[in-house]
Amino acid sequence: MDVIPAIDLLEGRCVRLYQGDYAQSEVFDENPIAVARQWVDQGAQWLHLVDLDGAKVGHPVNSETIAAIVRAVDVPVQVGGGLRTRDSIASLLNLGVRRVILGTVAVEQPELVGQVCREFPGQIVIGIDARDGKVATRGWLETSEVEAIDLAQQMQQAGACAIIYTDIHRDGTMQGPNREALRSLAEAIEIPVIASGGISSVRDLLRLMSLESVGVTARSSDAPSTLERFR
Repeated sequence: MDVIPAIDLLEGRCVRLYQGDYAQSEVFDENPIAVARQWVDQGAQWLHLVDLDGAKVGHPVNSETIAAIVRAVDVPVQVGGGLRTRDSIASLLNLGVRRVILGTVAVEQPELVGQVCREFPGQIVIGIDARDGKVATRGWLETSEVEAIDLAQQMQQAGACAIIYTDIHRDGTMQGPNREALRSLAEAIEIPVIASGGISSVRDLLRLMSLESVGVTARSSDAPSTLERFR
């Protein structure tokens, strides 16, 4: 099982949102480049960056910080948040980002997802963030009527290389991921599923390992010490 540390960027700082609420953000470091290096020093093989400003306004905002992180570390980086056009996707990939994560456009512009999957094979991941099984969009500010499993199946057919699944009710709560929803999703598709949200301890990671056989991998976002203890 891969552990992929996450760095959520808001106004150039590392933050944690509680259940996706921008009004409930906790700043835990002012220097995301230093945090990225810290994760790599602890053994991270990938980094996951989220441009929260970008997710809210609909276009990348923290590109300079993302580019600086890519230059500062020697592991691949994947990035999500505000990627809603072909040009914004290409721009991040041109910065050296290995994979991009698409969310809102998967619901609103599925044809664009198919286009970029063909243009950038193996580099398009779909972020499915759900409330009670329904997909949330636009930085989690809106909730659609689209079922998470239905969207995952559609995006697999479009050519996505993986799904990152977040149960919004668990995100930032440090209460562990929604294992039941993850199992249902992973069993419905053939591409890998990355568990996200609520992961805060080695116990959470060990419990997720029971889902590895159905295609679930994990990333840690809530506890900076988790990776070092899990190595």
